[in-house]
Amino acid sequence: MEPRTSAPQRFTISHHDEADFRTGGLRDYSAYRDLRVAEATNGLAEAHVIRMIAPFRTELSVRHHHDVQFQMVYCLKGWFETDFEGVGRQRLVAGSSWVQPAGIRHTVVGWSDDCELPEILMPAHHETVNDS
Repeated sequence: MEPRTSAPQRFTISHHDEADFRTGGLRDYSAYRDLRVAEATNGLAEAHVIRMIAPFRTELSVRHHHDVQFQMVYCLKGWFETDFEGVGRQRLVAGSSWVQPAGIRHTVVGWSDDCELPEILMPAHHETVNDS
C-alpha cells in the first residue's frame, strides 16, 4: 500500500491515560495505546505505545516481518530483545531505539515485565506475515 502523502493532515494531541491501553490487538501479550497518528495523517503513519502485559514465553518466538515502508521502535521502560535476519540479536533498553528496515525478518526473543515501547510505522494499515 502506498502512503497517502497528499491527503490532508490535522492536528491531534494524545495525553497519557491508563484507560487508553487496549488489549485485543496484534499480540495477546501486549496492550496498545493508540497515539491517534493514523487518524491525524489520514493513514500515512501509525504510532502507538506497546506495553508488555504477560511474561515472555519461548512459544511466542515466531519469525515474521511487517509489510511496511518504515518502522521505528523506542524503549521507554525495561528492555526488549529481537533477533534480526542478517543482523543478529539486538536489545533495546530504556532510552534506546532502532529502525527496522522494511520487511526485515525477525523473532522476538525476550522482554522485561515492565517493558513499554513506542512504535511508529508507515503506512498505518499494513500486514504482519509469519515466516515460519
